[in-house]
Amino acid sequence: MPGVSRGGRAVLSRPLSLPLITGLVIVLPLAVAAQPGEGLRDPTFWLQLVVACYAGVRLSAMVLSGRRRLVQGAFWLFSYLAMGIAPLAQSVLGRDPTPVLGPRGDTQLATILVLVGMVAFDVGALLARHRPSLRSRRRPPARVHRQRLWVLVGIAYAASGLLILQLGGPAVFFASRQEISSSLEEATGGQAAEAAGEAGNALLRGFGTVPAMLALLILTRWIVTSPAARRRPGVLLPWGGLLLINAIVNNPVSNPRYWFLTVLFALLFTVFPRSPVMYRAALAMGVIIALVIFPFSDRFRYDENGTQPVETNSTLETLVVKDYDQVNMFANTITYAADGNGHTYGQQVAGAALFFVPRTVWESKPQDTGFLVGGWMGTSSANLSSPLWAELWLDFGPLGMAGGFVAVGYLAARADRRYVQRTVDDPSPGNIIAVVVPVLAGYSFILLRGSLLQASGRIGIAVLCLLLVTTFRSASRTHLD
Repeated sequence: MPGVSRGGRAVLSRPLSLPLITGLVIVLPLAVAAQPGEGLRDPTFWLQLVVACYAGVRLSAMVLSGRRRLVQGAFWLFSYLAMGIAPLAQSVLGRDPTPVLGPRGDTQLATILVLVGMVAFDVGALLARHRPSLRSRRRPPARVHRQRLWVLVGIAYAASGLLILQLGGPAVFFASRQEISSSLEEATGGQAAEAAGEAGNALLRGFGTVPAMLALLILTRWIVTSPAARRRPGVLLPWGGLLLINAIVNNPVSNPRYWFLTVLFALLFTVFPRSPVMYRAALAMGVIIALVIFPFSDRFRYDENGTQPVETNSTLETLVVKDYDQVNMFANTITYAADGNGHTYGQQVAGAALFFVPRTVWESKPQDTGFLVGGWMGTSSANLSSPLWAELWLDFGPLGMAGGFVAVGYLAARADRRYVQRTVDDPSPGNIIAVVVPVLAGYSFILLRGSLLQASGRIGIAVLCLLLVTTFRSASRTHLD
């Protein structure tokens, strides 16, 4: 058997756990480090190897844990791949997916700060263990309000339908990401879209994708946990329609890969809320998807005339792509601050939190951090990452960054703890936590990659949708059954 039960917790058997730990912590990092390349075997290289191994240990702990730690698992999956293995491969090859303008010492400092952030995250998660159990608190559980759910379903149909019509029909969503961007600019007016910026563009598109995703997840939760719902055409038909709509507006061809990963993770953990096997498989398969499938899906970013086929002369070439420029951009952010720009002391985070305030009202509203640093670099590309490490460091310095990751680790552990206790003890169809935490786990990939301002639009829409359908009343007639 793949697992045994100890103290009510399923754990992975030793014959399967040892290869997993060995593969993530030793085999893959050392295999990458041993590849031939033009890169230097300098202190930065060895620090990156340490980061990869540390993240591999923590990711292995998440997979082997008997408890489903969705948010923490997503953090360590991202950290292992984007902040560990990929930068190590880039260092081996001596190639950067995004130009690094500063000296090698800035990349070394960025790598050290990445490790500091990981350790701080672990400290925060450890502090969360000493909080009292959620079972000892008398709080009314959050539930899905039945009537409001149908309002959300109506909004999802209307918003997604409007987006499909404005962009010229469903076929556009299966062409390329470039085609979607061009159609969106034409639908909203090129100059207006440019003035609104990347965050405003994401906000416009978010209304056509986020309500549809959340409505599908809530109905899926209802169908999975309620035999009565599975016999009701009034539930199954709207669910089938939402499934079709999501296949159009949230498909992996025309959407950013991290957004599709959000939808996929959230749907898997909603369909299998209590399955340790699915949890472990999702984390393990995430490594394969990110290393193999993501880099080769670049062909969907362009149209036929702009397609750039993947050509590889090394097994590491797939890791030298812009999807994995996080450490590069962190190093550039450090150089940007040292070039006389300094720290922003909370302005970037404030701009992301108040993303809904128009620039006509807030003239000095901060720019997207990736776009800000990219402009200093001399590039006009808006598709530059700004990982959470860079966002917190630019705003608050190294100590503030460490404190921020302590808070992030604490909140992630608390969310995971609440998810386990509420989904195991409360398998009701209207359990909103059983939907919120899987969405948060999936969206954490986008939050960690950055920038925060680009990620804020969909967060705001999701919060509004969840506030619409959530109730704390105990009257059973308003709940799902």
